[in-house]
Amino acid sequence: QVQLVESGGGLVQAGGSLRLSCAASGRIFRRHVMGWFRQAPGKEREFVAAINWNGYSTPYTDSVKGRFIVSRDNGKNTVYLQMNSLKPEDTAVYVCAAARVEDPLLVPTTPVEYNYWGQGTQVTVSS
Repeated sequence: QVQLVESGGGLVQAGGSLRLSCAASGRIFRRHVMGWFRQAPGKEREFVAAINWNGYSTPYTDSVKGRFIVSRDNGKNTVYLQMNSLKPEDTAVYVCAAARVEDPLLVPTTPVEYNYWGQGTQVTVSS
């Protein structure tokens, strides 16, 4: 069982930055792909970024490429999402997720492929 707790959300002006953290419990953290998703009111959950066990594979959705950076510290069982140049359209609840994968090179990008989810943290970007 993996438990995930996000932190770091808040209110920021457009152009600003935030750093989200997701602390995971359990010794199996390093075996999981870690992903970030977001959900705005009235919209479906959207993939944002993910990172495989060693950090070598980090896919992003197109709208955040060049602005967001995902990273992980396996020693601290924590994954991060550094969000720069934030835009009002980035406003959403950001949720951390973990996926068990057999292939260490596989990095899932759809919600159904993830096994564990956090509660989420609100990010609001004002114009």
